[in-house]
Amino acid sequence: MRPEIGTILGFTAQRIVMGLGDQGAAYAQGSAGIIAILLGAAAKEYERGADIRFNENAEIRALFGELAPLIRDDGLRRELLDAAGARDKSLRISDLNEGNYALRRLLTKLQIDAEEHGTPATRKRIWSVLKAMADRRLVQLGL
Repeated sequence: MRPEIGTILGFTAQRIVMGLGDQGAAYAQGSAGIIAILLGAAAKEYERGADIRFNENAEIRALFGELAPLIRDDGLRRELLDAAGARDKSLRISDLNEGNYALRRLLTKLQIDAEEHGTPATRKRIWSVLKAMADRRLVQLGL
């Protein structure tokens, strides 16, 4: 989720401390509505945040393990195999995000290689993972 939960809660606390009524009743009502929406989204993200990141990291690592043998570039193949064998440091969101950022950077390298040298099946496999990642991170408003 962007922004992360900590940012949402910090913004909310700041708005509450500063006072919602500084700009008039209509502005305060609008601000309260936006804060309520942000807190609702934050609550949903809190519930599923670690699960999303953990499963996404595992799926990317599995993809690397699957596609590494097909890569001609020795350096990229080694990076993919190393990442495929790695594990997350912990289930803390910050640690999962750190691993995810590194995996995504490597996924970009893999996708570039696949676009330049890969087969249609390889490119399709990468896009299926990217689509699953986007679907998984979709923020749904409401109950």
